Amino acid sequence: MTEESQANELSVKELRELVPQLQQLTDKYKRAELIQKALFDISELASSVNELSHLYPAVHKIVAGFMTARNFFVALHDSAAETVDFVYIVDEFDELTLPTIPAAEMKKSLTAHIFRTGTHLFLTKENVDEQLKGVDVDEIGADPVDWIGIPLKRDEQVIGALVVQSYDESERYTEQDLEVLLFVSQHIVNALDRVKSRELTEQTIIERTQQLQAINQDLEEEISERQKVEALQQALFEISELSASVDGEMTNFYVNLHDVLSRLISAPNCYIATLDKERNTLNFPYFSDEFTSTIEPRPVGRGLTEYVLRNGQAALIDKSKVKALADAGELDKRIPENMAQTSNSWLGSPLVVEGEIYGVIAVQTYDEDSPYSLRDLELLKFVSHHIAVAMERKRAADSIKKYNQQLAEKVQERTTELNLTNETLKKQIEERKKIELKLIHDAHHDALTGLPNRVMFTNRLELAVANKQRHKDQNFAVLFIDLDRFKQINDTIGHYAGDMFLIEVAKRISKCIRGHDLLARLGGDEFVILLDTFESVEDAEDVATRIINSLAKVFVLEDKEMYSGASIGIAMMESWYQTADEVIRDADAAMYQSKSMGRGRYALFNKSMRDKLLEELELESEFRRTLRESAFECFFQPALNLETKEFLYFEAYIRWEHPRLGKIQREQFCQVAEESGLTLELDNFLVEQACTLLRQWQYSDGPEKRYRIAINVSVNQLMQPKLVNSLLDKIRATGINPYHLVFEFDENALNRRSQHILPALTKLKKAGIQLVLDNFGSGLASLSYLYSFPLDYVKIDHRYVRSIPRSQKNLKMIQSVLNIGEHLDFKVIAEGIETAQQHRELVSIGCLYGQGAFVQKAQKLVVRSDKTSIE
Repeated sequence: MTEESQANELSVKELRELVPQLQQLTDKYKRAELIQKALFDISELASSVNELSHLYPAVHKIVAGFMTARNFFVALHDSAAETVDFVYIVDEFDELTLPTIPAAEMKKSLTAHIFRTGTHLFLTKENVDEQLKGVDVDEIGADPVDWIGIPLKRDEQVIGALVVQSYDESERYTEQDLEVLLFVSQHIVNALDRVKSRELTEQTIIERTQQLQAINQDLEEEISERQKVEALQQALFEISELSASVDGEMTNFYVNLHDVLSRLISAPNCYIATLDKERNTLNFPYFSDEFTSTIEPRPVGRGLTEYVLRNGQAALIDKSKVKALADAGELDKRIPENMAQTSNSWLGSPLVVEGEIYGVIAVQTYDEDSPYSLRDLELLKFVSHHIAVAMERKRAADSIKKYNQQLAEKVQERTTELNLTNETLKKQIEERKKIELKLIHDAHHDALTGLPNRVMFTNRLELAVANKQRHKDQNFAVLFIDLDRFKQINDTIGHYAGDMFLIEVAKRISKCIRGHDLLARLGGDEFVILLDTFESVEDAEDVATRIINSLAKVFVLEDKEMYSGASIGIAMMESWYQTADEVIRDADAAMYQSKSMGRGRYALFNKSMRDKLLEELELESEFRRTLRESAFECFFQPALNLETKEFLYFEAYIRWEHPRLGKIQREQFCQVAEESGLTLELDNFLVEQACTLLRQWQYSDGPEKRYRIAINVSVNQLMQPKLVNSLLDKIRATGINPYHLVFEFDENALNRRSQHILPALTKLKKAGIQLVLDNFGSGLASLSYLYSFPLDYVKIDHRYVRSIPRSQKNLKMIQSVLNIGEHLDFKVIAEGIETAQQHRELVSIGCLYGQGAFVQKAQKLVVRSDKTSIE
């Protein structure tokens, strides 16, 4: 085979190896394209859909475009009304329509759990029991294969939930589907708000338009009615035309009317009488008479006018009829006499408007030769009707004029209001656009420093990872920066100054990088930098050095000089990285390595750092499990009288053997407990073991009835009064005498918190518990501890004992402590006696008490079904 064919064969193999990667990239880009299209479609929906009922099916269709969503529903939670509205639901098995229901009726459902917690749920048939362990959920509906529920949030408030579920084994969901739904959910909420706002705006405009249309319709009906009346009046007699043309005062109208009547019938004398509102007084708006010039209003009586008013009919009354009416009691007795004297003939007709009589028009003549006839009566009846209408029209015209003026003012007012509303809506739309832009900005930037946040940094880093996979010759690096003493600055001068400190840090770091590099704040005092396209690793190290030097300079905060610094981890981008989180994780690991080497330096990531972190995480996890299951081995190391061998007390401690890492040093797992916040739980475990053994001993008849047990107690137990009280309550609850308990406190821990724990030590002492200062001389202990604290024993650190007899200086130091103990009434215990010579030297200087393997080895606590013992 030639060299050329071998080269070709090698290229084919390489191409075959690249096929899965290319397929994976293709699938990733297709998915990204689908997500991008979904976001674009949601944005288009927010601009084009006018009704919420049309929005939800469209959103369903969009979601179904990038994942299987045959079963889909949207539920909105009204926290004020405590109701849940299933605004949209499509499901193969559960009911398709649900009403608005009280939230209390579904409080144990998965949907209600999302409303309460504001967190998403991803349930599969494999993990549903584990996921719902400890969750108060009873109602799941038809059993799905997969179930994803996403909270819909406006700001930090949960307003609803979006759920997709699958009942088909062939249609399974992935973590990528969950991530996409989480990302798309906020855009769906924005679209929902925009459509709802538009729907409310359009509804308001429709209602306002309907109001104006109703007003205009009423006005048009009134105008139409007036036109009909005027058209009818044009066809009536001259009196109707006259009444329609009168624009002046009513007095002129009456005069002209009287002239018309005078041309129709003999009307030398005419008057119009009307009733007042109470209908008990007659007024005379018009009166013309040959003999009398004026007439005053008068009470309603038994006159000719009142007769017409009572009967509601027009009447012709002359001398021949008046007497009969008077005899019948219809008229006053004086009226026939008066009419006889004046040869009077009288016509009267009621003025009726809308079926109600409100007055009378009357004419009369004193000429005996010209009496009125029935024809005159009919004519007056006809005329009286139009007179009444004319009078009412005159009044109505004035009212209509006033009404039209009021209507015009009201229309103008409503038009002004509508214009203002339109302007307000325009402003709201502009504000909404500004808010949307701000939301987009806020979603990708840190609120305090204005730097990009984790989301934006991760997106950029994902692009860099993909770029590195395509172009292996391009260099990228992530710098993970952790600030030194940030908590101290916050606690010392306040959180406001702490914020100002972070802003200044961001400015200084920005000056140390190039324009195309990306600086982001992850949160707290953690910053990250993406270095883009540089030559070599030395360039990344130079940037780290500049940042460390810049942050080491003095900060002036609240007129105080403060110093900080930075520890930096550097992760160089390699082509085998698949996600941004992997790069950040490794940079973080390198940062922790730099902190462990000392502050104010940087470290480059290597694989051993990750292994160390994984080992620490495994150690912490196993420690938590062992403590939770009380699976530690408990041992007791006695402290005794070096001459009589009488036990002073038994010091309890635990040993831990990891299933993979083997025996763990005591200092190492104590550090794990300290860093994971489990020191109190570890103390409680030892207290329970000790109390269990003491409770058994107190009923014994042997020497163990007098034994005491010592426990190394964390200083954290003494920092809060309620913790001390809780510890004493637990001891009392066991029924043992606290006198049989001895608490040992490490000297180094007391150094850090000595000013806070004296009251707690005093309370323990009063309860009967004996106190030991452990590891005396291991740190910077002050002799004032020996004077201030109510100690029963002081235990010399084992390093002093081991130096005997080589170091006579240390032996004299122990002798000095013995002398102090005689004066201050505490006993001295030498810890770590391992040889006979150490034992002799200590006894020779008067040290009565000791502890160590030479004196007596530690014994294991054995728990049996019938008893617990030290063996």
